[in-house]
Amino acid sequence: MPRCLPEHPNFTTTSEKVAWEAVRAALGPDDVLVSNLRITDETQDYEADLVVILPGFGTVVVEVKGGNVYHDGQNWRTTARDAPIDPVNQALRAKHALQRYLSRDPRWGRGRTRMAHMVCFPFTDLPQGFRRPNAPRYMMLDRGNLTADPGEWLRQVLRRQDSENPEPDHDTVADIVEILAGRMLPQPSLLAEMREREAQVELLTERQAVIIGALGLLPRVEVLGGAGSGKTWLAVEQAKRLAKDGKRVALVCYSRGLAAFMDRRVATFDRRHRPAYVGTFHDLGLQWGAQPGADDDSDYWERRLSQEMLERAAEQKKGRLFDAIIVDEAQDFADSWWPALLAGLKDEEQGRLFVFADEGQRVFARQGRAPVSLVPIMLEENLRNTKPIARTFGSLTSLPMRTRGGEGAPVRFVSCSAEDALSVADDQIDVLLEEGWSPEHVALLTTGKRHPEQTERQAAGQKEYWESFWDKDQVFYGHVLGFKGLERPAVVLALNGFGKDRAKEKLYVALSRARDLLVVCGDPKDISEIGGESVLRSISTPVK
Repeated sequence: MPRCLPEHPNFTTTSEKVAWEAVRAALGPDDVLVSNLRITDETQDYEADLVVILPGFGTVVVEVKGGNVYHDGQNWRTTARDAPIDPVNQALRAKHALQRYLSRDPRWGRGRTRMAHMVCFPFTDLPQGFRRPNAPRYMMLDRGNLTADPGEWLRQVLRRQDSENPEPDHDTVADIVEILAGRMLPQPSLLAEMREREAQVELLTERQAVIIGALGLLPRVEVLGGAGSGKTWLAVEQAKRLAKDGKRVALVCYSRGLAAFMDRRVATFDRRHRPAYVGTFHDLGLQWGAQPGADDDSDYWERRLSQEMLERAAEQKKGRLFDAIIVDEAQDFADSWWPALLAGLKDEEQGRLFVFADEGQRVFARQGRAPVSLVPIMLEENLRNTKPIARTFGSLTSLPMRTRGGEGAPVRFVSCSAEDALSVADDQIDVLLEEGWSPEHVALLTTGKRHPEQTERQAAGQKEYWESFWDKDQVFYGHVLGFKGLERPAVVLALNGFGKDRAKEKLYVALSRARDLLVVCGDPKDISEIGGESVLRSISTPVK
């Protein structure tokens, strides 16, 4: 089959649909079939019902007319309407408009290539001897020609062109497709929808500011919500409001990526409204004077550092301690970390503590809860993900959630083995970029072994690696364990293994990182075994 732009056209008339189906069936895989091409220039609008691009032959612009078409000696007419029609000149003008459009595009860089125009009457039989001065019989594709071999009819009209313009080779055809793709492919509208949804999500999240009012009345609170419920936004906003009221505030999390994100967000605030500390729990210990450790020393990060932090906190001057501590993604914190963190309060008994957590995202082996009494507040709405994406992880969340993110593109599922998931995901990144997605909007996440690109970037240092998260010219490569609390408009997910522990939680986090478009590359058996049949159905069944 040829490449069709768009792949599934919306036809306004039956005749256009019949002509498109017949021509499509007659073309080969190197050919291109464009439908309903609209071109606007300084003078007027033009429309080509069909544009057929044949490597080695040329391009044919086809005007389609339905009903019983005839010529009364002066005008073309059709039983479909009373007024005269002018299909030949319509095709001719559309051809010239297409030639001008290509020649004005800076990517073109060549002269004209062979191009012809013709008309198609899907329901009319023309006599073999029919001819008009501007419409020889070979330029007329009637019902019989359309039924027999429309592909050969299109090629012969190009062979008859008395033209010095060369036939397009495959590179030329690729350039034509690239120039027309911005007009024909659905991606531009998808990007527009992405931007609109981004604004809607921000508005919906801001409406949660009413919860901040409740937080202001309570000294110690645990806010529980599933993925996409706006926990991080609320945590940062609460830190801002407390700082604005003159409180010394610490905004803390476990993940370096989330810490970098919150630090960037806070940097946009007025200086008087910024928390005194924004960063990871462990970096807070280093700020207090704890000794640094190696990244591969798990005992240091899990146990020894928190013990030293408890000692260092006691040495801090009271002015360096905090009136309030806010913890995002608190389910990541071990029991042994909480005493050290609470020691950072000026008043361990009365100091304010705000904890934001999602029990379904406990992806690490450590377990822990704040050892103090907290008033629970539940977030019951998913504000971030589109409905098709939210459906994929709905059965995995520990909290019932209503989806407010709106409709969106269906989840794309590419079935492959776990061993092939990385290479398949790489191919899908290429697909998204070819569709028009900007690299800054796309992330490739793994569930098992890290992508080689991530490994290479992290070799330069964690700070440099997380700086690449905001690089507008690069796709971001990460692992689901480090991407908690973060998001991307489009995520390509490589299910390349889950390890022995907490596979269900990892799958939940993985599926919930995309906001607008999710592409899943993996083994259906793994998805079914880890998440259940409902998750597999939500991923592999397109949303209608």
